[in-house]
Amino acid sequence: MKNKLAEIYDSSRIKSFLFSMMLFGIVIGLYNGVFNNYLHEILGLTKAERGWLELPRELPGLLIFAILALLTKFTEIRLIKLAFLITSIGLAGLFFFGESKAIAIILLAVYSTGEHMMMPVRQSVGLHMAKSGKEGAAMGLLRSFGNAGQAIGFYVGPLLLLLAASAGGNSFFRYRIVFLAAFIILVTALIVSSFLKKGSEKVNRKKIHIDKKYTRYYLLEVFFGARKQVFLTFAPYVLITVYDAGPGLISMLYGLWSVINIFIGPAVGRMIDRFGYKRVLIFDAVVLILICLVYGFAHRIFAFETAFILICVVFVLDAVMFAFGMARDMYARSLAVTKDELTSTLATGLSVNHLVSIVIAIFGGLLWERMGMEYLFTFAAVLGMGSLIFSAKLQKPEKTLEMLQ
Repeated sequence: MKNKLAEIYDSSRIKSFLFSMMLFGIVIGLYNGVFNNYLHEILGLTKAERGWLELPRELPGLLIFAILALLTKFTEIRLIKLAFLITSIGLAGLFFFGESKAIAIILLAVYSTGEHMMMPVRQSVGLHMAKSGKEGAAMGLLRSFGNAGQAIGFYVGPLLLLLAASAGGNSFFRYRIVFLAAFIILVTALIVSSFLKKGSEKVNRKKIHIDKKYTRYYLLEVFFGARKQVFLTFAPYVLITVYDAGPGLISMLYGLWSVINIFIGPAVGRMIDRFGYKRVLIFDAVVLILICLVYGFAHRIFAFETAFILICVVFVLDAVMFAFGMARDMYARSLAVTKDELTSTLATGLSVNHLVSIVIAIFGGLLWERMGMEYLFTFAAVLGMGSLIFSAKLQKPEKTLEMLQ
């Protein structure tokens, strides 16, 4: 492993960085594995309310460029530590006050703030530490460590629920145990991140970076924001409300996705390095369209049991396809001239896709509740078609990746 890391990365701090990201992945797995069932069972959210919840949850993602602008003097490593701290505050709050709907919504937003801060920063740090020509492999390995952590979290979560149930107590007690475990792991990650000492490659981020040359990248983020929200918000609710799936099954499916992505992440990275981001993005869009149609119409075409199995399969496949989103980051990487420009651009792209996410979540919830999920997922398939069209029109930049050093 040491030799493999040396082939891909240029930094002596890479081990501490990847280990901290794996710990963060465990927290994501614990949290996401029970999240939708927690909303349904403890907070009692309807389909429309589930959509509206994304407004406070995704607002930090929308404002991420402003958040990073306020912290412009922070190095990337300090931002990672701050993200750990904010996320842990959200989890501690859910442990104590997560049974109150109003307070829980605020705490979910706090947790989301830390999680969204981590998104562009970890990608940026991973790219900065990569050797020239190994950027795709570097992002793939970063995802692999994160997914290994998520797999652990997804499978440990249901076990904790079972242990908590055997100890007695009400339904919320089971979820409190999961929140507590995630909090303890986050504190550990914060300690590990102390080994990520500031290096000489301090990145001075621009407060806001919006450039015409990134127009297609922004548009790809728009389509990704819609695609992401349909999956994260409504795909689990399809399993929970239509097929009566419990937290154990949801966590098992997420866990299967994470295990697969341990191997898929590096493979996708190598695909990007070999075939280019354009072909990878086209492939991603085509598969997405098919997945959306299955979500929307499987129950109309097949018997209940067959449809249920098919939805479980495409649920895992849908999650696996997120790995192909690395190609968008590589496209932005190919256009950037400096490291600070790249970090700011990734943050701006994150804000763009979260603006769309909020709109899609609210609109999608109302569309499902009033017209049916067939309309929701047909709409998602149309957005996938838009992503396919724009991906097919991407042009190779005039400069090469080696210029960004």
